[in-house]
Amino acid sequence: MQTKFKILAADKLAKEGMDYLLSQPDLELTVKPGLGEDELAKIVGEYDGMVVRSGVRITPRVLENPGRLKAIARAGVGVDNIDLEAATNKGILVLNSAEASTITTAEHAFALLMALARHIGQAYKTMSQGGWDREKFQGVQLSGKTLGVIGFGRIGRTVAERALAFGMQVIAYDPFINAPTALDGQVKMFSVLEDLLPHADILTFHVPLNDQTRGLLNDRTFRLCRKGVLVVNAARGGIVDEQALLAALDSGQCAGAALDVFSVEPPPADSPLRKHPRVLVTPHLGASTIEAQQAVSVDAATALLAYLRGEGLRGAVNVAGLRLDLDPLQKLFVDLAQRMARLISPLVTGGVARVTVELSGPQLATAAGTIERLSLIGLLQDHLDVPLNLVNVRHVAEQRGIMLRTVTMEEGHLQGPQVAIEVEPTGGATAQASPRIVGRVYHDMRPRVVEISGYHMDIVPAGVMVLVVNEDQPGMLGLVGTEFGQAGINIADMAISRRASTALMVIKADTEPPASLLNRLRHRPGILRVVMVKLPEEPRQTPRIS
Repeated sequence: MQTKFKILAADKLAKEGMDYLLSQPDLELTVKPGLGEDELAKIVGEYDGMVVRSGVRITPRVLENPGRLKAIARAGVGVDNIDLEAATNKGILVLNSAEASTITTAEHAFALLMALARHIGQAYKTMSQGGWDREKFQGVQLSGKTLGVIGFGRIGRTVAERALAFGMQVIAYDPFINAPTALDGQVKMFSVLEDLLPHADILTFHVPLNDQTRGLLNDRTFRLCRKGVLVVNAARGGIVDEQALLAALDSGQCAGAALDVFSVEPPPADSPLRKHPRVLVTPHLGASTIEAQQAVSVDAATALLAYLRGEGLRGAVNVAGLRLDLDPLQKLFVDLAQRMARLISPLVTGGVARVTVELSGPQLATAAGTIERLSLIGLLQDHLDVPLNLVNVRHVAEQRGIMLRTVTMEEGHLQGPQVAIEVEPTGGATAQASPRIVGRVYHDMRPRVVEISGYHMDIVPAGVMVLVVNEDQPGMLGLVGTEFGQAGINIADMAISRRASTALMVIKADTEPPASLLNRLRHRPGILRVVMVKLPEEPRQTPRIS
């Protein structure tokens, strides 16, 4: 009988986190930072839980034989160093401590904002070299200026609170908040970025990096900004197009920028961003405070032990192991719904007013709550900076004014159970703007997508998938096939469907297409949209259920 939990600290933790772990009588702590992949793979199965920071990589190889490992806690926000798919496949819960670094990250963004407005960096550099040039560094006061907060999650809200205290006017863009105002009416909300930009003197970014936010501020959107706008990015590199930023700085459209993050980190030594006279740069210091490192270590340790002790679930990033009470068919539909939601997530480009999950067949009724929540996770996670899980996803969605509806019905004319997910955008549903996806599991127990937004098909959602919407005209299939062939990407499967004057190609590729291929396709005449989604490989077939 196990008397103590065995915990591996695979990275160096802050003293407070270590002290907490050492003080717990029901665990045995082993500290081994700096292990390589092979070394870690050999010992990981000996432990019930593991605490990491960003120094160690948890790869599929590390988790190949996980043994007794039940959970991995990340002391920090990002889990880029943990292969979530591998952890999920092995039934290992991954937790992070996102909340712990909120204030630290927000404070750094606001410090950059203040320093940018008053030319602190350049003024210090000039004085340290013997200069004294007061007129050159005349700045602007923050009081009375309008701050545009792009992304109004936990960090964006915290920045807004500080801006209000400085007498600033605050407006915010977040397509996943369906309310006219926030923070007791003090912040006007926008669901369309282009509507906010002309009203802001300063822009600060607090969104995750994904296909929808990459290059959010670019040549086109810069032209919508006020002349002389200031830009702060302490979120993720790539959200602000760096070439567009340099052009805007040189033209005067942008009066200055403060950057803590870059598209390539560290940026090259000869990067013009390092020496531009109107750019203030810091080396990704957002969460780098003593307090934050202490807090994330303690939070990760406490969350890990709470889960192992069966006391609750906090900070979950994935949801493996929480579907074990479902029967085999229900598990297949839960898996299918997650794949469907992730497949149409890139098609959600504006605010979400309502998400409807339709379940046909009595077998799915008792799994309705699980399917609904996991569908929401797949649909919304890439659009939000809050880690979603079965426990918090409904609450997070409802906080943002997203209405949720799950409908269960008899199969009727259908041949077996079916699941459908429909997203109604802010401003009302239209045939073009309401992504809808339908899936079934047939007698061979393989998951199928049978419809996407009125385009009918039959394809297994698995692996690398590329969705191409194009004008329905001759030569489009050959054009796409040629581009894939010239890039050396083999097409494993394809479904083509036509509707009105457009068509949809759903392509399964053997390997991930390079960004250059996708960008070429997007600029081809007749191509209306191209998105790529990476889904888990197809699950092993389950024996036929009668």
